Amino acid sequence: MIKRGMKPGVWLILAAFVLMLAGCGSNSGSAADPKSADSGAAAETSNREAAQQVELTISAAASMTDALQEIQQAYEAEHANVKLNFNFGASGALQQQIEQGAPADLFLSAAVKNMKALEDKQLIDSSHEKDLLANELVAVVNAKEPAQVSGMEDLKGTGLKKIAIGIPESVPAGNYAKEALTNAKLWDTLQPKLVQAKDVRQVLQYVETGNADAGFVYKTDALTSDQVKVAFTVDPSAYTPVVYPVGIVKATKHSQEAVDFYEYLQTDSAVDIFKKYGFSVPKQG
Repeated sequence: MIKRGMKPGVWLILAAFVLMLAGCGSNSGSAADPKSADSGAAAETSNREAAQQVELTISAAASMTDALQEIQQAYEAEHANVKLNFNFGASGALQQQIEQGAPADLFLSAAVKNMKALEDKQLIDSSHEKDLLANELVAVVNAKEPAQVSGMEDLKGTGLKKIAIGIPESVPAGNYAKEALTNAKLWDTLQPKLVQAKDVRQVLQYVETGNADAGFVYKTDALTSDQVKVAFTVDPSAYTPVVYPVGIVKATKHSQEAVDFYEYLQTDSAVDIFKKYGFSVPKQG
């Protein structure tokens, strides 16, 4: 009698216990699912952001070093997903590198002829190429022990033993200097004194260190150093106007990012930085 009377109670207790276990299992599963989903979403977002990180390689004339390094800081601060890598050098050497397939997304040249050579070979996107900046040629001397130079004719003086100049075949500043010296009928006369440099920054270094008594550089280069001073500004009519074109390399694998930076270089913010370093905007027409 007692056993029969207790069976329903036992079954009720067992049933309640089973339901309780089922409820716990269901609750623990539902609590874990949101965490698992959130973790997966975070990982997916992280992977997507990592995949969006882009490195742009910009081949640029050595004379643009200081201005572009400041622009780099400003641009990367506004574009966290983009890293700018600059390859500075003589425009002619950079042109050859691009022709030989060296990786580059944009090219900033100190001479139109180097850009045009790449355009002619269909290596530059002609729809994204324009004259960006202008510069001028000056002669500099050492600031501490300046040679007595105030014009082209003074370069013939016996007090000047060495005159630094960029290699005319590959360094635009050197080519502009050769033009000016040729027009002044001094190119042949000064040959024994000329010391050729791989780019305009090396010319500046030669004068800074006293390895050359004078040198031809851009106005912008002269402004970067307190170890040299401008002896005279070369007559602008004596050489081809110094124009800096910018263009997107067709082989870029980051077209949108390249276009974004190309357009940024033309903004007031970027142009103001260029002007701070002595560049000017080319005259239109």
